[in-house]
Amino acid sequence: MESIIRRHLMIKEPKFKHILRIQDEILSSIRNFLRNEGFIEILAPIIGPCTDPGIRGAKQLTIDYYGSKFKVMSSMILYKQMAIRCYPKIFSLSPNIRIEPPETIHTKRHLTEFRQIDIESAHATCEDMIRLAERLIQYVINCVLENCHNELKSLNRNIEPPKIPFKRYTYDEAINLLKSMGYNIKYGDEIPWDAEEAISLLNEHPFWIVNYPITARGFYYLECDEKLGVLKDFDLLYPEGYGEAISGGEREYRYDRVIERMIKSGENPSNYEWYLELLKDGVPPSAGFGIGI
Repeated sequence: MESIIRRHLMIKEPKFKHILRIQDEILSSIRNFLRNEGFIEILAPIIGPCTDPGIRGAKQLTIDYYGSKFKVMSSMILYKQMAIRCYPKIFSLSPNIRIEPPETIHTKRHLTEFRQIDIESAHATCEDMIRLAERLIQYVINCVLENCHNELKSLNRNIEPPKIPFKRYTYDEAINLLKSMGYNIKYGDEIPWDAEEAISLLNEHPFWIVNYPITARGFYYLECDEKLGVLKDFDLLYPEGYGEAISGGEREYRYDRVIERMIKSGENPSNYEWYLELLKDGVPPSAGFGIGI
């Protein structure tokens, strides 16, 4: 905890200069890529009456907003689904605040404050978003290699642009593989962090886990028509044990289905009044994802 409280001292470390330069290149290349794909950038909300409930054990930060309880954004997933009513392809550099439990503070993958690029596209499918994400990552890595060679060398990082398409596991395949490695994971549960790390260490390149069960994810993902109980969603995991990089999928956009899913997952629909009001008015089908920066 002391290291977190005194994290401002990181700015004194020489390597921090190199990290900031690479971060700048990543952001610049992401924006260039997405604009060339027809996306526009919007400003993300920082507070609102509700935020994403599916943040894997972390707590939301609640503030008093003129007598009402508002949430500090842990994810803008609900907001970007509504934003495509205005424009069919949007992205945002979104702030995320999550009060992580103490046992995850030192994992180096659970941050209480971080930014992610949120992307949403009307009438897109999971396959559309997976292909977009693969090309995005490949483009960004090529830009970093071309423009940040000295910084990478100073950080002792020797990376290669990944070949696409990336390897894919279904959720079922990933669970069976992890069970063969000794992990006791109940079907329908989210894959725990240590198991994600284990399967990540088996891979030399980024890889996908697709089609999670409906019990493992939030009410906003679309269920497969051809396979009930399975979602049209995906996670991208980095190799070398780094774990999840991207989470996304197709959105449930039908008002009645969302209400049903909320109730089944234990969510109170009255907490999502603005979202449900717009949903009832009608939103186009969409898909999207978020990738941490």
